Amino acid sequence: MRRHIIALILPIFLAACGAESVWAPDEAVARARYVSDEEPSITLFTVIRKKGGEGEHSGLMINGSQRVLFDPAGTWHHALVPERNDLFYGITPRMKAFYIDYHARETYDVVEQRVPVSAEVAELAIRKAQAYGAVNKAFCGNSVSDILKGLPGFDSIPRSFFPTKIMKRFGALPGVTEKIHHDGDPDNNHGILLIQKDAQIPEAEN
Repeated sequence: MRRHIIALILPIFLAACGAESVWAPDEAVARARYVSDEEPSITLFTVIRKKGGEGEHSGLMINGSQRVLFDPAGTWHHALVPERNDLFYGITPRMKAFYIDYHARETYDVVEQRVPVSAEVAELAIRKAQAYGAVNKAFCGNSVSDILKGLPGFDSIPRSFFPTKIMKRFGALPGVTEKIHHDGDPDNNHGILLIQKDAQIPEAEN
């Protein structure tokens, strides 16, 4: 009986929080392209509630032929960072810092876990993120783990809705480095988007 109730409710839930398709024009994507000097890598961002330790959000930064950020069902954005269905282009060090600052505040920490990969794996990850499509609300962990699970060397990552479960498995991968970002900014972080609205993206950064 419970299974039948869930089957009836789930389509309504998905419709209510349906993914919004966003597709930046080719010129904007090409103009924002950022190539980092760093080695190819995949970075998992996990937003953790300070009180209780629950994982609230997952994001994936991929550094390959360019650096992009897959932020499924997120609320972060920037006028100069074009988006195509939850995949953001032009992730300079400044935009990366902005992303972390937006999520880290008095009630949340951000755990940054980075693992080096081959150029081929990085490109595969970018292609998978490009093809994934817009993600429904509350499906951030599911989509991030889905992309990771299909990459060589990431077989141990389970498909999961729970960001902390993904974070723990990711942290066990060989060569992972981890950094925790703390911030005392007020819990209402909408002002950060307003402050950054007119910020210019540097032409050359590492």
